[in-house]
Amino acid sequence: MSTMDAQVREVCEELRGALQADGGDLAVVAVEGSQVMVRLQGACGCCPHAQITLKNGVERILREKVDESIEVVRVD
Repeated sequence: MSTMDAQVREVCEELRGALQADGGDLAVVAVEGSQVMVRLQGACGCCPHAQITLKNGVERILREKVDESIEVVRVD
């Protein structure tokens, strides 16, 4: 596991608490280069605001804490 992969997974683990509080969850499927593939679960899976949460929440925080080139991609 690369350093970036480990950092991404650590930050996402921290973010899961907020999502779980709203009945959802987040799973990191893979980290390939600067792309982070995630699966939204629970209430997040069908939420109309999910894409906003990914881009303005998860992606923004990962860019701040890990690497500014990160792009979060939702997978099913």
